[in-house]
Amino acid sequence: MSQRIDYNKTSPAGVKALGSVYAYIAQCGLENTLVELVNLRVSQINGCAFCLDMHTRFLLKKGLTPVKLALVQVWDEAGDVFTEREKAALAWAEIVTRVSETHVPDAAFKAASAVFGDKELADLTMAIGLINAYNRLAISFRNVPQEAATSN
Repeated sequence: MSQRIDYNKTSPAGVKALGSVYAYIAQCGLENTLVELVNLRVSQINGCAFCLDMHTRFLLKKGLTPVKLALVQVWDEAGDVFTEREKAALAWAEIVTRVSETHVPDAAFKAASAVFGDKELADLTMAIGLINAYNRLAISFRNVPQEAATSN
């Protein structure tokens, strides 16, 4: 598989705009590891190898155990491996990522709102939207994971 378009070069202003949202999310007050867990889960749902590789590497560097990392895709069956806040963020990430199927029911909003304040929930939803955008770019234009790029 080879890259179709290097959107970083062909649309630098667009990439810069996404980068501005990324910079906002990084300083908005949400824990970086929480956002990265969400990024990983959304990338799993979307099947984005490039982003899975990147977020896995980040979480390992931040000290996430390999077991916890392996259980992200089944977080809701992992008992106490994830905190209540992580569980709420992952649930919200799944429901928002699948918005065309779920239409984000009131019960899901109520559950997320019980854990996150309004600003946190808005910021978390922006983070989810951003990683979905990055996934769509990476998948559409066939970005290769770092692992694949370094193994050739």
